[in-house]
Amino acid sequence: MTVTKTHAETAAEAALHERPPAPVSKSDARAHRPSIVGPDIPEEPFPIILSGSVQRGFGRGGKDLGCPTANLPDESLPPMSSVTQTGVYYGFAQVTPSNDGQSTPLTSQDTLVHPMVMSLGWNPFYKNKQLTAEIHVMHDFRKDFYGHEMKAIVLGYIRPELDYVSREALIEDIETDKRVALNCLTRPAYEKFKQHTIFTGHPKL
Repeated sequence: MTVTKTHAETAAEAALHERPPAPVSKSDARAHRPSIVGPDIPEEPFPIILSGSVQRGFGRGGKDLGCPTANLPDESLPPMSSVTQTGVYYGFAQVTPSNDGQSTPLTSQDTLVHPMVMSLGWNPFYKNKQLTAEIHVMHDFRKDFYGHEMKAIVLGYIRPELDYVSREALIEDIETDKRVALNCLTRPAYEKFKQHTIFTGHPKL
């Protein structure tokens, strides 16, 4: 049987292997970033639902940037990369236990729905050769959660992907991204997505 791919799926697969140039972040722009972004109600193409087993990445988020991230597998990317641009996004995420018997156990707090920020792109500062989706869950996990399943719902866009002249400049933007995400997600139309069926199994909002 021959499976015909849609144009969006084909474009998304191509995006995994084509690294575009990224503008360089400027200090004056970082100093005047807004504290909240986007409309008061999510608009198309949001919400976007992602899921997959957490993969091992480069390990740079926690070690270099103080922002540990979870990488999703390539097959989880088309729902995002086919309808959006590279950059930083916000939403909610939940880590659920794997049944493989090998992954690190999770606590009850670990498995709650938490705010998240997500980078979809090439990490130009590190010159990645492949598109990645890296999610930072705003919760203090005591141990890693590789191999466990992650469910995420992306609700809005924060900013485009940028390159940086220093690691300190990158960290400054990451910390702002976190604050912006938290501010955005307190709006009632966004906060209600913590109860979305992807997390609860109840009927869709």
